[in-house]
Amino acid sequence: MKIYLVGGAVRDHLLNIKVTDKDWVVVGSNIKLMLKLGFKLVGKDFPVFLHPKTHEEYALARTERKMGHGYKGFIYHASSKITLKEDLLRRDLTINSIAQDKLGNFYDPYNGIKDIKNRLLRHVSNSFKDDPLRVLRVARFAAKLKHLNFRIHNSTLELMKIMSNSGELSYLKPERIWKETYIALQSIHPHIFFQILKKCNALAIIFPEINKLYGVPAPFKWHPEIDTGIHTMLTLNVISKLTSKVSTRFAALCHDLGKSLTPKKILPRHPGHGKAGIPLIKKLCKKLKIPNNIKNLSILAAQIHDIIHNIKNQKPKDILNIYNMIDAWRKPYRVKQIALISEADARGRATLEKMEYLQGKYFINMYEYISKINIKNIIKKNNLKGNDINKKIQEERLKLLKLYLINKN
Repeated sequence: MKIYLVGGAVRDHLLNIKVTDKDWVVVGSNIKLMLKLGFKLVGKDFPVFLHPKTHEEYALARTERKMGHGYKGFIYHASSKITLKEDLLRRDLTINSIAQDKLGNFYDPYNGIKDIKNRLLRHVSNSFKDDPLRVLRVARFAAKLKHLNFRIHNSTLELMKIMSNSGELSYLKPERIWKETYIALQSIHPHIFFQILKKCNALAIIFPEINKLYGVPAPFKWHPEIDTGIHTMLTLNVISKLTSKVSTRFAALCHDLGKSLTPKKILPRHPGHGKAGIPLIKKLCKKLKIPNNIKNLSILAAQIHDIIHNIKNQKPKDILNIYNMIDAWRKPYRVKQIALISEADARGRATLEKMEYLQGKYFINMYEYISKINIKNIIKKNNLKGNDINKKIQEERLKLLKLYLINKN
């Protein structure tokens, strides 16, 4: 029996990226022997075990054969006769098909180390196209490794196009799509994930709501890039430099979905696009089973992002309504989230990425100022009960808001 470290841990070690998870492959063993050594069997589709002490995953070397649709349409074969080379052949990319033994020696039958040096994402074999989830995985790796100048090999991109055009992507489970998307949204350059999906024709299948933004014009005066799809990617790129929170990044991605519904006769203007985008956001989140907190923030961002651009000209009552609308008093973190999304929208335009966005700071500072009121003292001082409590609090907040605006002006 021989044990090798495989996959992402080896890849990230070679790239000097912090290794967070370790996966191991066991050659020359079987279920009975693994259980005898104290390993706990946890794999449902194929033999995977947890180490009795480290709890890291150990899988028996295996081969696989495509028998159905989707990423689960495989028959797996694991036995003590499967070689390490055979096991590595079934993996997606050459950079993920490198093994390392306990002495530190690398086993690299498919030239993954060479591709790491050349910054290439290349499929291991033609069986790559059997698993549609790999389209998303490669796009995700492209986003993860963009800062190291990795690119997808042309032959792999062609296979991804073939897979997208085959209809196989429609068999992917929503949970798996969201999992890959969530990980991509955590990367330094998440916009690359969506750009790659667009390039290989997968975006129209997996995220049609985003794909439909491409080709939708916007006024050149406000959007030098003109194309709403390009603007959306620029916005996602900017928001990713402002925050690492996936919820805020996703909301920024969805802020202009309503523009795909604008009647052609009034283009390139998009009046009411924020409200128009709400059903699309709800549909997308329901389809991919996206958590409610992310969905709710996305809906709020769609409705409010444009208003923040003009915050200094808003009436005090309307500004207070915005804070009430986002439930800022119970969820104060939303104030900054909305401010950052609006900033990303303003700066996510050709030639405007480095502009200073004072409106966001203004929106945050105003909130901090009017949050100083002591609610308990107000209730006690005025002997308030029931609905009178909220009414009085709103009055006091509005007074403070007006005072802030007078002092600023």
